[in-house]
Amino acid sequence: MNPRGRAYKPKTKEEILEEAHAQFRRIVSAVRDEREQCLEDRRFYAVAGSQWEGSLEAQYANKPRLEVNKVHLSLMRIFSEYRNNRISVDFVPRDGVDDDGLADKVDLLYRATEQSCSSQEALDNAFEEAAAGGFGAWRLCTEYENEDDDDDERQKIVLEPIFDADSCVFFDLGAKKKDKSDATHCFVLHPMTRESYVEEYGEDPSTWPQDITRQEYDWSRGDVYYVAEYYCAERVPHVVVVFEGLDGEELRHSQEELDEDEELGPRLGALGYREVRRKKTVRRRVRKLILSATSVLEDCGYIAGPNIPIVPVYGKRVVVDGIERCIGHVRLCKDVQRLKNMQVSKLAEISALGSTPKPIFTPEQIAGHQLMWAEDNIKNYPYLLVNQTLSPDGTPMPPGAAGYTQPAQIPPALGALLQLTDMDMRELLGSQEQGEELNPNISGKAVELIQGRLDMQTFIYMSNMATAVKRCGEIWLGMAREVYIEPLRKLRGTSRDGTSEVIEIMRPMVVDGVIRTEADMSKAIFDVGVTVGPSSDTRRQATVRTITGMMQMAGNDPETLQVLLAAALMNVTGEGIDDVRKFFRKKLVRLGAVTPTEKESQELAKEQEAAAQKPDPQAEYLKAAASQAVSEGAQAQAGTVLKMAQAEKAKADAAKTLEEISTEKQKQAKAEFELMGEAAKLPMGGTLPPSMPPAPLRLATPPTEGGIP
Repeated sequence: MNPRGRAYKPKTKEEILEEAHAQFRRIVSAVRDEREQCLEDRRFYAVAGSQWEGSLEAQYANKPRLEVNKVHLSLMRIFSEYRNNRISVDFVPRDGVDDDGLADKVDLLYRATEQSCSSQEALDNAFEEAAAGGFGAWRLCTEYENEDDDDDERQKIVLEPIFDADSCVFFDLGAKKKDKSDATHCFVLHPMTRESYVEEYGEDPSTWPQDITRQEYDWSRGDVYYVAEYYCAERVPHVVVVFEGLDGEELRHSQEELDEDEELGPRLGALGYREVRRKKTVRRRVRKLILSATSVLEDCGYIAGPNIPIVPVYGKRVVVDGIERCIGHVRLCKDVQRLKNMQVSKLAEISALGSTPKPIFTPEQIAGHQLMWAEDNIKNYPYLLVNQTLSPDGTPMPPGAAGYTQPAQIPPALGALLQLTDMDMRELLGSQEQGEELNPNISGKAVELIQGRLDMQTFIYMSNMATAVKRCGEIWLGMAREVYIEPLRKLRGTSRDGTSEVIEIMRPMVVDGVIRTEADMSKAIFDVGVTVGPSSDTRRQATVRTITGMMQMAGNDPETLQVLLAAALMNVTGEGIDDVRKFFRKKLVRLGAVTPTEKESQELAKEQEAAAQKPDPQAEYLKAAASQAVSEGAQAQAGTVLKMAQAEKAKADAAKTLEEISTEKQKQAKAEFELMGEAAKLPMGGTLPPSMPPAPLRLATPPTEGGIP
């Protein structure tokens, strides 16, 4: 059979029903034994009393039947490990180029779908059924975004759980891949009550055969009816019509789109597009029908996407003799767990038989004192009485018991077997004591080694779950290309740190003069990868210790120390730490050490724009200080000019004064010389005439330039 789907050939409902029944019988006959064991394994750890079902129940009918359920505790650790380390999907462009950031937007949309309540329940239920019994599954489907609005036809993709997948989900025998991407048909059985069946389909119920069950199980099938969801992959003829615009750009539309929207062709013609060619291809589509034992209840037509929307997950999967076989964590532990229960029950039975020796008396010895002996364990009498008895010859016999009963002894083989059973359970389930009871003086490296050994027990389940989540991402992407097609529709996205973002799809925009569509989901063709979170909190703590060691090597570089400190706090978990982690993430984004999300990029651009519009206070202070310095410099320069002018004026005044003084001194000197000449003409002892006053007393000074002293 072609793994891509059967060749398209229209069939009647009767032909479909007959073919489906034949396929289902072949599948169930091949996998019935394996699926019954999966169901038994899940009951073994989860349902009280199920560990004694079968032949043991008859053997211990009138004996204690105790359950020391150590398998359940081991599974709880595996479940908790998964919930603490979710698996995320990453969409990667096939050519490695993501110019418009479409891959990041698809990541956000898928994460929002995955983190809804029903989706988390679907993933958790599938993982627990796979880890315990060996097989689990969930489905992807579409539902209306607003069911109360009759005019709103927008749909969204959701993940729904499939309970009891080991007895309800069956793929065709030709599907050999672990993720069932090569399957051509699939059955999902859905139990209903008679009332809900009649209300849903309006006819007398006829149940679909459901053979994976056991008679001793605690459910009743008297009023339970099954219908089957039948998914069938077909290869449908597909015609693609190519239109060319005035600028040479090509648009592709399917013939189905042109037939559904009669105005699409004329609208393209009005915009200048003309049909240039047609391409005939074969497209893989999945058809869904609801079947009962006797009729096709509903034909749901072709669903969104090219894949069967059922995601299987296995605990451990092997193919032997051409038959797919799967086991979980319980399968290999059942015999040891049963043996443990039998040993504990035997010990309880031995203890109940009596551990205190009891005295043996003749009826004559305790006649009349029976009540005292019976109540001694309760009232603790200070003494007990017996009757005096006589020997056959009439002599009194000494009082006392004729003998004592012996308490039941624990067989040596039972004690040895208890030790061996405990060792076997530790090897199969893992020694939890190593991880729970650690020496406080043990080194961190030793703690990591111990935790690593415990984590290896869960690795195979996490790896198989990662394969299933990757397949879920592929199915979701195929559905999203056909569901999220409304122009300017706003959808909620979720980033890795849990913050919500609004994404607007199919928004037209002009790039280099060409009209393009932003976030066009029809072009979302990506490869899907998965990322498994840290296997334990211990590894996160190891990351923090590594970063702390790097901080000691960073020296005095403040920027490097700041980045390392923020990275360490990003890996710290605990109550009340979320706000601190968000703060340091923003800090790392501003420093360029972390790739920002679209929302963070927008916030960062707004901050930069606001910073450009609003002056920096420090810059303003420096600017004011510079202006003040310039003003003070100008003032000082003006003062200097004024002082220079005053100095020049003083110099000019001094020169004028000196000039005036020089003229007067010249006149005075001339008068002195004349006076000295007159005096020379006088006789000795003569006096000057009264008209000539005596010359003033002068100190002898050297002559200066120009003859002025």
